[in-house]
Amino acid sequence: MENPPVQIVDYSPKFQADFRTLNKHWIDRYFTMEELDYKALDHPQTYIIDPGGAILVACRSEKVLGVCALIKMKGNSYELAKMAVSDEAQGQGIGFQLGQAVIEKARSLGANRVYLETNDVLKPALALYRKLGFNRIESDPSPYARSNVQMELIL
Repeated sequence: MENPPVQIVDYSPKFQADFRTLNKHWIDRYFTMEELDYKALDHPQTYIIDPGGAILVACRSEKVLGVCALIKMKGNSYELAKMAVSDEAQGQGIGFQLGQAVIEKARSLGANRVYLETNDVLKPALALYRKLGFNRIESDPSPYARSNVQMELIL
């Protein structure tokens, strides 16, 4: 039996618990939650959406499988952040679909650049970002202790 298609929808407050749970799960698995994580995950409307960003949610039959945020930066730049896919949905291309949708959302918001921070221990994430067209760059130090890789996509 084939799975129903994945739908990617805009964030609404009903997704806040899923947004927090999915992200906290991967962060706790590999790293430690930081103050900025708590702010964004506990108050996404205030810290992500209200300043001009967005959050997209990947769902299948009402079940949330993945999430990804776009955080407004200076100028026409956005940060791809807080991307997470549930353990049960990994390997199904949902991260790639979310990534493509977030890039399109950034374009629709007038972005000319999408930036991200990650860690080189997250090999599947790095492969996904390269597949989406991101290139590694040298940048200012990250506010996150766990970030040791910066990447960008020029739109």
